[in-house]
Amino acid sequence: MSVVTAILVVLIVVLSVTYFLYRSVQIVPQASAQVVERFGRYRRTLEPGLRFLVPVADTIRATVDMREQVVPFPPQEVITEDNLLVYIDWVVYFQVIDPRRATYEIQNYVQAIEYLVSTTLRNIVGGMDLERTLTSRDEVNTDLRDALDSATGPWGIRVNRVELRTIQPNRDITEAMEKQVRAERERRATVLQAEG
Repeated sequence: MSVVTAILVVLIVVLSVTYFLYRSVQIVPQASAQVVERFGRYRRTLEPGLRFLVPVADTIRATVDMREQVVPFPPQEVITEDNLLVYIDWVVYFQVIDPRRATYEIQNYVQAIEYLVSTTLRNIVGGMDLERTLTSRDEVNTDLRDALDSATGPWGIRVNRVELRTIQPNRDITEAMEKQVRAERERRATVLQAEG
């Protein structure tokens, strides 16, 4: 064996060892968790800090953000119990509490939460008239949060809050409400003037 061959063998061994050491060390950022699979099957969840993997056998399937997330959604058309159309937009505050279930139990939890809020909101507001919808936001928020939290629990997600940002009746209803308020003010003014 020549000196050149020996140097090449040593160089290959050193590079291989360096590569395997590099692949075995994993730094998980704070407020994150990483789901590890070994040969395609769930192995464990890595917590933040310096962690070690088995090179070639272990792979990172997903990195999950464990912080509370805020997701606004576009306005939805909802019909109230008295058949009036309102536009409602909302914000959902949620947090992943089980990275394994959030990775394997649902494909896209943000989209799933949007669809859940949309259908649940239609059910809740569909059972209320317009006046009650406009005046009982807290009740709607609480009902939505409870319904969402029970539905997202199996996915490893906790819904902390749901906030309705705006409840906007359609333009015809808004104009009719403004006319009614104006007429009421004028009536009061007429009554006060007549009493004076």
